[in-house]
Amino acid sequence: MHKPAKIILGIDPGTLLMGYGIIEVTSGKMILLEMQTLRLSAKKDNHERLHLIHQKVAQLIIQYKPHEFAIEAPFFGKNVQSMLKLGRAQGVAIAAAIHAGIPVTEYSPRKVKQSITGNGNADKVQVWKMLRSILNLQQEPDYYDATDALAIAVCHHFQMNPLMEKAGKKYKGWEDFIKDRKVTLTQRK
Repeated sequence: MHKPAKIILGIDPGTLLMGYGIIEVTSGKMILLEMQTLRLSAKKDNHERLHLIHQKVAQLIIQYKPHEFAIEAPFFGKNVQSMLKLGRAQGVAIAAAIHAGIPVTEYSPRKVKQSITGNGNADKVQVWKMLRSILNLQQEPDYYDATDALAIAVCHHFQMNPLMEKAGKKYKGWEDFIKDRKVTLTQRK
């Protein structure tokens, strides 16, 4: 029996750069639909930027009709003002998904890195290299905010569909795990 396609929208929120990644999962195969950033001018008023973030997420929802929405969870930093701005960006993106009736899941940056690379302390380059391998991607991102968003979407898929014990199959290590995934993961041309 053929499973229907599932579309996942991943968001890496930010008030100047918001990354978004959209994947389609059909019969266990992941296909990259889009990976991009929304660049916002620092000259714009904060409320105007929040409006543009909400507008972009709503537009992506209309265009791709995602079934699930995954976003990076808030993290604690030393700069309270930055945390407040980031929280607002997360909030308007989440509001757009909730308004559209899409289930929302949040993942900590550490959880995303661990899910993609096996190391919760991996840097952005390591995450991108693993995504390239998993999805067989050739393109280079303009900003790592886009790859972070893609990682969030892929992490969500992995969390909802754990592959480590697929049909009772156990892997000896990451190399076997990736080899198995390369067979089932492709990029839409």
